[in-house]
Parts: sequence; C-alpha cells; structure tokens
Amino acid sequence: MNTETIAIVGAGQAGGWAAQTLRNEGFKGRIVLIGDEPHRPYERPPLSKAVLAGDAHADSTSLVKPEAFDLLDIDWRPKVTATRIDRSARLLHLTQGEPVHYDKLILCNGGRARRLDVPGADLPGVHMLRSIEDAAALGAALSAGKHLLIVGGGWIGLEVAATARKKGMQVTVVEALPRLCERTVPPLISDYLLRLHRSHGVEVVLGTGVQQFARTPAGGLSATLGDGREIACDAVLVGIGLVANDELAREAGLACEGGVLVDAQCRSSDADILAAGDVAAWHCEWAGRRMRLESWQNAQEQGIAAARAALGNEVNHQPLPWFWSDQYDVNLQIFGMPAPSHRVVVRGDPDTHSFVAFFLDEDKVVAALGPNSAKDLRFARRLIERRTSVDPERLADVQVPLAKL
Repeated sequence: MNTETIAIVGAGQAGGWAAQTLRNEGFKGRIVLIGDEPHRPYERPPLSKAVLAGDAHADSTSLVKPEAFDLLDIDWRPKVTATRIDRSARLLHLTQGEPVHYDKLILCNGGRARRLDVPGADLPGVHMLRSIEDAAALGAALSAGKHLLIVGGGWIGLEVAATARKKGMQVTVVEALPRLCERTVPPLISDYLLRLHRSHGVEVVLGTGVQQFARTPAGGLSATLGDGREIACDAVLVGIGLVANDELAREAGLACEGGVLVDAQCRSSDADILAAGDVAAWHCEWAGRRMRLESWQNAQEQGIAAARAALGNEVNHQPLPWFWSDQYDVNLQIFGMPAPSHRVVVRGDPDTHSFVAFFLDEDKVVAALGPNSAKDLRFARRLIERRTSVDPERLADVQVPLAKL
C-alpha cells in the first residue's frame, strides 16, 4: 500500500486545486488538507460582488460540491492552523491534533488583508474583506441611504464601491496615492476608473490617507483625513492590499522575500516544500521580475502546477498574467504586465466603456487591457503569447480586424 503523504497548508483556491489535481493525476496516497477557516475550498472574487450584494449565497463560491469533495478522500482539517515546520523530521505541527508527517508539503496559505495602523482602526464598523465571514459582516452594514467610507482605491475597494452604490449607499473612496489602482494600471486606466465611479455618484478623494477613526455621539464613525478633513460615515471598509502569510516558511528557514520564493516548478529552497497562490513569489518571465500574482487565475493554475511538481511531473509555471474586475456594468480585463516604459496604443475611444489599450515593447504587444472588450482581448492574448510583430497604426485602426494581425 502506498503510504506517501502530501500535506497542503491552506484550503483556499490554490490548496483546493492542488488537492484535486493530486487525485486527478492518480495519486493514491494520503492527502492532508489544513485550513484555518471552517469552509471547504472556495473562490474569493464573488465576495466583493455577488455574495456581498446578496445576489449569491456563500455556498456558491465552493470549488466543488460537497459530495464531489468527499469522493476525493482527503484528510481535511478545518479550523486548524499550521504552527511549525520541522524540516529535518518532515513534521508539520498544528494547533490541534498530532503533528503530520509529510513526504511533500505544499504551502497555499495565501495572505491576509493589510491592516491600517491608525487610532480607531479596531472600532466596530471598520471592516476588511478577505473571508466569507468578512463578507457577511460587511454585507449586513450595507443598506440604502447609509454612507460607506472605503479606504483604498484598489480593486477590492472599487468593486465594493460599485456594489454599495447598486444598493443605494452613499460612497466615498479615499486613496493615499495620486490615482486609482496606481500599482497595477497606467494613468489611462486610472483616469477611466475615476470617471466611471464619479459618474455613478462615488466621491473619490486622492492623494491623502486616513489619520484616525472615532465614534460619533450618534453612534456612527468619523474619519480624519491627512488634509484635516473629517468624513462622517456609517461603516468603513479598509482595502489597502494583502500581506503574504510567509511567517511559517520564514520560521522554518525557507527563503522568503515578501512571500515564499519558488522556482518555475513551484519548489521553495527546500525541494520537498512547494508553494502556490498568493503566498508564492517567483520570477515571472512576462514581467521580467520577481513578483507575487494575486489573482484567481494564478491561485488555480499554480495550485495545479505545484501538485503536479510534487508528484515529479515536468512543470514550468510561467502563465501569462490575467486579471479581471467587474464594476457596475463594466468587465475590465488585463493580460500581461503593463510597464511605464511600454508604448501605449489605444484601439477605440477611451471616453467610452469599450476600448483596448495595447502596450508595446518595440513592435511586440506585451500587455493589453480594457473594459467590455473580451473578444478583442482574446486576440490580444494571442498576439502577446505568440510575440507577433505588429504595425501600431493598424493595431489602433478599429476597421482592421485583430484577427488579421
């Protein structure tokens, strides 16, 4: 009997896909799946949209139905946290139960919402959004006529802003940087997002942060901004990024740098320990730098890749980064990693809700993004992956079908 054990720390999307893939690839040994939440593996993107709005039940986010999950024959440990890795003995110590011996260990323990270190940040009514429980708590605070203050003008903040406006709330977004989503998109898209949200009645305050929160005499909240302004509100969402949960790996002596460092085979500095998803950092050939990729796509694909690598299969995890965001009636997609050095070619009118911005390195498209342009972006993806030389003028001409390029 094959008694080999593969342990997976983190029962989110990456961990869930890793477990499924092990069985799909024919692994007959023991799989121990450890998750600090009570839920079976689930997807997080709907938490800021359909689940938060009340349009979908939390159960709809599950990766697999309960009966299909049971058929995987996994030793699932909900509400359990891994506390220490003993690499020499290959033991994983837990908050509950005996240590688990592993032959291979896959770290998929993701990240946690970054906290705002200001007075009053722990007051009731100040929310973060990372888990199903977070979505339930924030959702209970969303009601028509109330005022929601969102700290952080990134993707989570803007998606929640759109959800709250649809529910009839007054919404203010405060972003410390000069533009929205500054770390991930060029000014063209930041400007578009600013117009989009202001056109839906969102007040957007740029270039200043929150200094403190306080309780008002009426039982609401008040936020004091860096410019001295005070904003009264009924609830607050803090969405200022993610911190990788790499402490477990660091304490075990694994190489970490803002995440667990892995190669294209998802292997850490210990060949028997792999990592995938939000906790993993690797050299992305498409970006030309080391990075963590916080996306639905990477959580799934890297979870699959790590499982296959743990079984000794040939793996080269270098997917073209893909990200999407739904806000109001707009679906914005990004392929590749835009950089300030790239030449920007716009196809369509950026003042509308359907255009594509292409990013060129010499005559090659290396990234593309745009709202409500799924068909064009599918062709853009092919141009990027095939490293096709293009004529910028023809690329910008909407009369020239992208298929001809």
